[in-house]
Amino acid sequence: MLKDFQKIGRDLFLSGLNSSHSGNLSVRYGDRIVITRRGSMLGHLEERDLIETGLARNDSKIILASTEIGVHRAIYKGTSALAVVHAHPVHAIALSLLEDQIIPVDSEGAYLLHKIPVIGAEHTIGSKELENILPGLLSEYKIVMVRGHGSFAVGQMIEEAYQWTSCLEQVCRIICLTRSLHGEMKEKRFEKFTSW
Repeated sequence: MLKDFQKIGRDLFLSGLNSSHSGNLSVRYGDRIVITRRGSMLGHLEERDLIETGLARNDSKIILASTEIGVHRAIYKGTSALAVVHAHPVHAIALSLLEDQIIPVDSEGAYLLHKIPVIGAEHTIGSKELENILPGLLSEYKIVMVRGHGSFAVGQMIEEAYQWTSCLEQVCRIICLTRSLHGEMKEKRFEKFTSW
């Protein structure tokens, strides 16, 4: 299990989907959860960075668990997910500040994700509000954006949840690039028209 966490954590960091100490990963097995430690570096996970705790109740190690433990628990209780990846993808966060949903414009993104809901919350980090909202949405969607905060993706394996996270950021980069190029094209057409 450590190797899976290390591989995905490193890929998230190297892909720019998290900063040095942001984001968290978890897996569920039975009535137990393994989640990354509060403040751990996902790109350099060690055995001590994996915290095992109960799905329904706390034990002595809970104080070390990610601040998002309540959100992960709620997702597991309200969905069939066996893995959760929470990341802070930059382009997706930027778009979440402008949109209520992210609609892929590229073929692969449209095929894999169709639509990504963007939700707002007064408190975006480890809040009861997210515990109440996310499970319902993640029963229907593979990944959801929390406005100005980050993404929560689910899967049957941690690699699957990582795939949706990576795909989301690719979708958002393409949208941002397309909008940028479209703006440049409009500007060039206007300059050409006014230069006559």
